[in-house]
Amino acid sequence: MESDLQKKRKSAEDSALFDNVASEKLKFPLYIFSDTMEKVNMLYETDNCRSKTEFMEKAIRFYCGYLLNKESTATEFIAPQLAVITEGIVKGSEQKLSRALFKLAVEVGALTHMLAAINEIDDETLKKLRIMCVDEVKRINGIINFEKAVRYQRSGD
Repeated sequence: MESDLQKKRKSAEDSALFDNVASEKLKFPLYIFSDTMEKVNMLYETDNCRSKTEFMEKAIRFYCGYLLNKESTATEFIAPQLAVITEGIVKGSEQKLSRALFKLAVEVGALTHMLAAINEIDDETLKKLRIMCVDEVKRINGIINFEKAVRYQRSGD
């Protein structure tokens, strides 16, 4: 047995199918607070609406959609919009991070080859250095401080 909200939702979905068919607009008196009307006056053009009526129509349809989806969860209604926005932000951040990591890898590679070329380090020392660096990066959570590294190297002299 369908609940009242399910029946209303189905009726709204059915009526949405016929929205593209020319339908007659109704004219009726509308009483709203002056501060609400100020917001409408201020915002309707920023939403690319040709009139305040179009703006209010969109707002009413949005709120009706929200209410019809409220029983299941409001997130089902708002989630698609948030998902699109979040996806764009994540993709932009991912691209920026990837470029930065690539540039950093190139610089580290160049430094590694320069150091290898000017220093004669035996295999045992290299293994100890790698183990020490892994432990240090774990301990400092990847936040490397050049000044502390210089002090550490000088303290061994």
